[in-house]
Amino acid sequence: MAFEPPQRLVQALGENDEWLARLPGTVQETVARRKLDVERAVAPGGRSSLVLLVRQHDGTPAALKLAPPAAAPDLERAALEQWNGWGAVRLLDATDHGLLLERLHPEVSLRSLPEAKALLEAAGTVRRLWVEPPAGHGFETVTRRTARQADTMRKSGEPLVAAALAARDELIAFPPEELLLHGNFRQGKVLSGDRVPWLAVGPEPLVGERAYDLARLVRDRVEDLVASSAGPSAARRRVNKLADSLEVDRERLRGWTLFRAVESGTRAVAAGRRAEGELALEFAGWL
Repeated sequence: MAFEPPQRLVQALGENDEWLARLPGTVQETVARRKLDVERAVAPGGRSSLVLLVRQHDGTPAALKLAPPAAAPDLERAALEQWNGWGAVRLLDATDHGLLLERLHPEVSLRSLPEAKALLEAAGTVRRLWVEPPAGHGFETVTRRTARQADTMRKSGEPLVAAALAARDELIAFPPEELLLHGNFRQGKVLSGDRVPWLAVGPEPLVGERAYDLARLVRDRVEDLVASSAGPSAARRRVNKLADSLEVDRERLRGWTLFRAVESGTRAVAAGRRAEGELALEFAGWL
């Protein structure tokens, strides 16, 4: 089977990445071992994984996800096992050579819906994911992940960094709960399914409070907010609406939204994605 990795994945990992160089062989080996028929790769795909639409030997549609060790596929597997299809894509099988997942509709995410409807469906989906983590879990905590991010942020000259770090310090001092979180939840990570209408995909799981998990969702469709003269007030209303609908403290959600927007913005600027970074930082300034 001829195979070329999607360009978005190549650009993110770099042409000389060892895992990427082995990927064509890994695909062939995995497909042969599992007796899968490959239909196509999902394009443009993600920056840290390859997803192939496949059919199992009995004709059942599925999706095969392959990710490098740095993307922590073992933790994704553990989270999907804990959710067991409740609010998230169902894990069909997992080995050292990727995750076999139920087939969703990758071209239809919540971003295809009007904003109000998308936020309503997103809230209903993420609520299902907030469960107790399994005993003896190996998931990173919000405190530890954001500590690493804070160390990197301090190297930035962005004026908003100080406010973001101060907000984080206050938030981690008294964490209200420790639940299993998606870690990267947003409208684009919720896809249409057949078993239920909407299911989350692509978790970067960790353990912490619900407000952290909602913070990325607050920033969704930021380009539309920035283009609107009512952007700042709309952003603050979104914080309040999501906090109230999911019974999350407004100030904690505002604080985590600020931290995550500044972290994302400074990281994007440092990676050369200046336009993306400046959008996130402008949004952060409204909070």
